Amino acid sequence: MKKTVVKHKNIKGWGIDANPDNEPTYPMKHYTGADHDRLDYKRPAQQPVNIEVLHSNERPDITAVFGTAVPPSGLSGVLRRLAFRYSEDRARHWFILILADRINMVEGIFDDLRRGYIPNFFAERGWKAEWKFNRKAMIRRISLSLGGVGAAVGLFLGRKAFR
Repeated sequence: MKKTVVKHKNIKGWGIDANPDNEPTYPMKHYTGADHDRLDYKRPAQQPVNIEVLHSNERPDITAVFGTAVPPSGLSGVLRRLAFRYSEDRARHWFILILADRINMVEGIFDDLRRGYIPNFFAERGWKAEWKFNRKAMIRRISLSLGGVGAAVGLFLGRKAFR
C-alpha cells in the first residue's frame, strides 16, 4: 500500500479520500477497477413521444425516457409552458413551476367535483394526525391563514368603500 503525503493540513477535510482503505461507500460499493469503463455508454432507445413533453431550453433534445402520467393541461399547463421558456438557473423558472403546481392542485379539486367525487380534505391533507400530534402549530397556521384572508378581504372592501 502506497502511503500518501498529506498537504494542506490546515484545511479541514483536505485529502479525506486519499486513503483507498477509507472508502466512504464501503461496503455498498464493490470496487472492480471498472469505474472508468462507462465512457462507452450507449444511450437507451428513445421513448416514443406521443404527448407534449416539456424540457429545458438548455437541452437540444428530450431525454431518452420521460414520465407520461400527467401531460400539461389547463391554466397550470400554460404556466408550465411559460416556465420552460426560461433557463433553469433563473428563479422565475422555478417560481412559475411552483405556482403551476398550486394551481394544478385546485384544478384537481374541481376535476374531482366535476366527476362527482367529493374530496376528504381532512384525510388527504393529514389534518387528523396534525390535530392529534401537532395541535398548537395547526391552530397557529389556521389563525394566520384566516387573518391573512381577513386582511385581504378587508383591504378589498376598504378600497371599494373609498371609491
